[in-house]
Amino acid sequence: MKKLLMGSVLAMSSIFTVTACTSVNATTDTTPTTSKMQHKDGMKKAMNKGGMRGPMSQLDLTATQQAQIKAIMQAQHGDRKADRTKNKAERAQMQQQMQALTNSSTLNTAAVNRLADQQAAKTKQRFIERVQTQHAISQVLTAEQRAKLATLKAEKMAKGHKGSEHGKRHGKPHQGM
Repeated sequence: MKKLLMGSVLAMSSIFTVTACTSVNATTDTTPTTSKMQHKDGMKKAMNKGGMRGPMSQLDLTATQQAQIKAIMQAQHGDRKADRTKNKAERAQMQQQMQALTNSSTLNTAAVNRLADQQAAKTKQRFIERVQTQHAISQVLTAEQRAKLATLKAEKMAKGHKGSEHGKRHGKPHQGM
């Protein structure tokens, strides 16, 4: 009798568990778009309409300024698809080299140093390009707009923007326009 009762309890609990999991999946799977997707769609719409996003959208830019900034951004990013493909191939190659070094019986410190130097050079180049782009955009803005942009950035940092939180966790300050 005791075994029969325990078996029934286990069977019922299994049924409840399966039912609960199924209903949870059904409710979570019904939302087709996430807030991240909606955010991305909104950014695309703003940029396609010729508008700015982020703090730049709050600077009351003239049409000329918007066009100049858009040209700067397009020049900076160039052919993104080609760059993305090239960078992906470079990352894969570097990952293979790192894996080969990791799996070797002895550590080749010269090769490790060479890979570290390559990575540092890429990071340095991205930093230089980012600062050059920010400088070029800053030159398009009026003194009042630059001051307002600085205030908006400070407010964003004070609120604990995701980028600054990421930087705090990893010991790096947030870098952004």
